[in-house]
Amino acid sequence: MIADLVAALRAEARRANERRALVLAGERAACYAGAREALDGAGIERGATTLVADDGERLDCERVTPKRADTLLGRTREAVVLDCHDDCRPNAIGRTVGAVDGGGLLVLLVPTLDEWPARRDDFDATLAVPPYDIESVTGNFRERLVATLRAHRGIAIVDVDSRTIECDGLTDPPPREQRMTPAPPDEHEFPRAAYEACLTADQTAAVRAFESLREQDTALVVEADRGRGKSSAAGLAAGALAAEGTRVLVTAPAYRSAGPAFERARELLDGLDALAGVDQDDAPQHLDTLGGGAVRFAEPAVAVEQTGWADVVVVDEAAALPVGRLAEFLDAPAVAFVTTVHGYEGAGRGFSVRFRDHLADSDFSVVEARLDDPIRYAAGDPIEVWAFRALALDARPPVAPLVAAATPETVAYAQLDPAELRADEHRLREAFGLLVAAHYRTEPNDLARLLDAPNVSVHALLHEGHVGSVALLAREGGLPEDLRREVYEGSRIKGHLLPDVLTSQLRDERAGVTMGQRVLRIATHPAARSRGLGSRLLDELRDGVDADWLGVGYGATPELVRFWHRNDFSTIYLATTRSERSGEHSALMLAPLSKAGKKLRDRHARRFVERVGGALSDPLADLAPDVVRAALAATDATANLDLSDHEWHVAASAAYGPSLAEIHPHVFRALALRHLTDPNSTLPARAERLLVMRVLQGRPTEDVADALGYHSTGVCMRALGDAYKPLVERYGNRAASEERVRYVEDTD
Repeated sequence: MIADLVAALRAEARRANERRALVLAGERAACYAGAREALDGAGIERGATTLVADDGERLDCERVTPKRADTLLGRTREAVVLDCHDDCRPNAIGRTVGAVDGGGLLVLLVPTLDEWPARRDDFDATLAVPPYDIESVTGNFRERLVATLRAHRGIAIVDVDSRTIECDGLTDPPPREQRMTPAPPDEHEFPRAAYEACLTADQTAAVRAFESLREQDTALVVEADRGRGKSSAAGLAAGALAAEGTRVLVTAPAYRSAGPAFERARELLDGLDALAGVDQDDAPQHLDTLGGGAVRFAEPAVAVEQTGWADVVVVDEAAALPVGRLAEFLDAPAVAFVTTVHGYEGAGRGFSVRFRDHLADSDFSVVEARLDDPIRYAAGDPIEVWAFRALALDARPPVAPLVAAATPETVAYAQLDPAELRADEHRLREAFGLLVAAHYRTEPNDLARLLDAPNVSVHALLHEGHVGSVALLAREGGLPEDLRREVYEGSRIKGHLLPDVLTSQLRDERAGVTMGQRVLRIATHPAARSRGLGSRLLDELRDGVDADWLGVGYGATPELVRFWHRNDFSTIYLATTRSERSGEHSALMLAPLSKAGKKLRDRHARRFVERVGGALSDPLADLAPDVVRAALAATDATANLDLSDHEWHVAASAAYGPSLAEIHPHVFRALALRHLTDPNSTLPARAERLLVMRVLQGRPTEDVADALGYHSTGVCMRALGDAYKPLVERYGNRAASEERVRYVEDTD
């Protein structure tokens, strides 16, 4: 029965160059038996099949775990079998779907559909953070998933326990016309072979766009959904550039993402007889050419250090990298950013919204290319349509005209109930689409977290019923004494970022007593930004949530620190290492909502000011000075300044006379910290950057002078003395005044 059904599905998929899905629902053993029958009926060899499962019966084929499903990215399989009995991980579903080739089969092994939403599994366990247990996790995501499986075309559903077919999944599509090989462009600078290897007109146009990188100060942006051949286009272009002697540096979150690019580059160079005499089987990430060119791979953290070597940098899966990291590649002579629009690792729209500003402000001439025609399967493939809907990969904010007139006065605040969101597809897609557009790492897992996690709540501002701003909050703290002690003694606690850091790293055993709400995400529609909607939403949260504090943790930039401080959040922590996700040093900030919350905020703001001076001269020595300025200004604690008469003599003499600040560095660090944490003390921004870089971070004078535009080190040091004059006048005692008068009178 299953074999006959799947044979018909497979024949239909091949005829239309589409994919089909088979849902086998019931007990696991019966599902695996059905999967074997399905693969045999479809005529799919085990060597062309991948099983995605933690455990369970084998299918005598390649097997990866759901957590490692990302190893399928960039690969093509005739069939992929995903076992969802013990772990229904949304990210794994997305990555699995993307690996199935045209004419291929996706097989889902699931519990009985009517019972599945009520079952809890290993992924649900990741959503159950203390004090909640796994039974507190809801099944909204899977209830929605089941509904989409039953509603979409091309998906067959079989109850393996009763051996009945709920839906045959057949669509009777018309045969697809044979894809015509696109002709090379009439005028081109790359070798003709590069264009003859293209499979669609879109891919040909993309390779042609890469020719622009032969000119310096050019940035190319290539966008596409998965399966459109963008990485292959990048590889063909990289090979063509290398053949003419260009050094091409390719980077991506991992080499597997760039693997197709290197395969195409090598095939092209081999066909052109341009490869140098290196055993390329032993060096797949390093292609050298006879003309002196090369194609090399480096992971992003390494690649940013190698832009001086490269003539051209190609950043594949750019949307999966933080904006700060992407901006570092703008130091290259020419650069291409190749990105997925609806991705499982990052959202192309987030890339567009956040990174395009950096491109616009750069000196690069920007060239655009987009690929829409699928290569591995036909346009309109029903399984792609289903995956986009089920995982909200194509969720979008409201169209701009619907919220363009939104102001703090026109919007209404609402807490959005997850069950109601599940039932209201339009509002769910607006809210989640806004998060996708604003945050570069929003993933399918986040959709499940929004719908099912018991510690997460969704809050929005609605303009005429449409989502103009949205925030996700996570409950943290309120921990029992035994758990607080375990964290203090070295254990980690998931889902409680602020109490965890404050307890384990900052050694505050009582930090987990208070209960707070951490802002996981907050986003405002681009058409309504800079009008105060984000602040209005935070005001509503401050008044409406039951907590001792609101908190936030994020990759610190000057703009973000200032935004949170304007909304009464105070800096209490700066991470000493850069976040792998954001590429920035993370900041933690608190806004107290109760007396207990204020005590916690005050305690840690004071401790932050006490320790930050030492951190700035060592692990934070490379932190951007404007981040330092913003973070210190946002502490709501003023640095202590307790100098002796002798130390005040030293400070005044260095500011007005011949003394050297380097001889007594602690004096000048204390003055700089006092000024930068004093809301009533002001200096020009350039002078404050000088205090941060030279005095607090101890950077070499030559580097500081160059970075801040001083003509010489002498001019830089005189500017430093000038910066200290108003500080001596503001904070100095009688001894400082006496020393100052001596030099001022001598000058007169």
